[in-house]
Amino acid sequence: MAVRLPRPHRFDVHVAPGGLLGGLLLWGLGLATRPHTEPYVLLPGRWPVLLPLFVMAGCELLRRTAPRIALLTGTAAIAVDVLTQGNLVTVLMYTDLMYAAVLYGPPASAHRIPRITGLLSVAGTVVPFALWREPEALLIGVVTGLVAFAPAATGLIVRNHRDAAVAARLRAEQTALLAEMDRTQAVTAERARMARELHDMVANHLSAIAIHSTAALSLDDPKTSQEALVVIRENSVQGLSEMRRLIGILRDSSGDTEPAAAPTLDGLGALVEGARTNGLDVTLDVAHGTVPAPFELAAYRIVQESLTNALKHAAPGRVAVSLTQRDGLLTVAVTSPYGDRDGPSAPGSGAGLVGMRERTALLDGTFEAGPEDSPDGKIWVVRAALPITDIVEGDTA
Repeated sequence: MAVRLPRPHRFDVHVAPGGLLGGLLLWGLGLATRPHTEPYVLLPGRWPVLLPLFVMAGCELLRRTAPRIALLTGTAAIAVDVLTQGNLVTVLMYTDLMYAAVLYGPPASAHRIPRITGLLSVAGTVVPFALWREPEALLIGVVTGLVAFAPAATGLIVRNHRDAAVAARLRAEQTALLAEMDRTQAVTAERARMARELHDMVANHLSAIAIHSTAALSLDDPKTSQEALVVIRENSVQGLSEMRRLIGILRDSSGDTEPAAAPTLDGLGALVEGARTNGLDVTLDVAHGTVPAPFELAAYRIVQESLTNALKHAAPGRVAVSLTQRDGLLTVAVTSPYGDRDGPSAPGSGAGLVGMRERTALLDGTFEAGPEDSPDGKIWVVRAALPITDIVEGDTA
């Protein structure tokens, strides 16, 4: 099976004919590296010089695409050139092949070639001097070092710098990619947090407004309409206050609006009282000690959203809110009557349960919501268990 060599690089296509033309120019001028009278010139005359010159020029075409083949073939050509009167361009092209073999060749060859040429340079210096005992013999090792070891060492240095630059660029790209991923995750997490805040703060008031406005429009009773309008106004004012708090959070700290304090468990009484005003029969049972702020906010929002869902979906009956703290576990439970009805009193998106589940997961707690059987009939239970730990305030919202 024939081996098909790769297509030469565009730069090498220019290097090869350039070297060949330079060698032909020296050959035409009769300039050789050695006189024909030297005893080791076994192929005297002008014409034998052309063979290694043409072969070396052909090897230059493969200096990048097949550097090992080019170097092996060039080594054979330089050996033939030594037997002739020689051509300086042939030697220069061989040094380029040595350099290219280290720079573009496989990693193993890149480290092996400088060691081999270094040993040959040392051997070319020591062995001839030991045999002939003449200072001129040292020139063999010097020439070998200049022709072979010097370009190989230069190629290794350039390759190491190139590999270091590539590695630095890859690290920079990876760092930029990781930074972009972190930024995207941070933006996504912040959007989810703000979505939970917006839903929990506004949904309760808007649901009450929707329910009481429906009652005011459907019942031809001035007293009922008046009471509904009072509730609608109260919820509108409270909703606007909550919206201002959210806007205060979104504003820059240098702005003229200071964000209001986050709700705490001490506000559960007012929250339940507001639910009673909206028409729910609610009981509250609270027993807790010191609770970190993130857990207070999560528990408050879970109760708030559960009361909103009870207002929209629960059957007539009592809604029970329970909050207990025992053995490092804060448990929130809200139960409401569960039964068939034509539809919710106000439209819902289903985001409430998702938000409660996300808040609980952020604090490594457990959350469950669904119907259960009880002595008083079927009820809907929302239950969250939050393991209280020492965390920095503001880490979770």
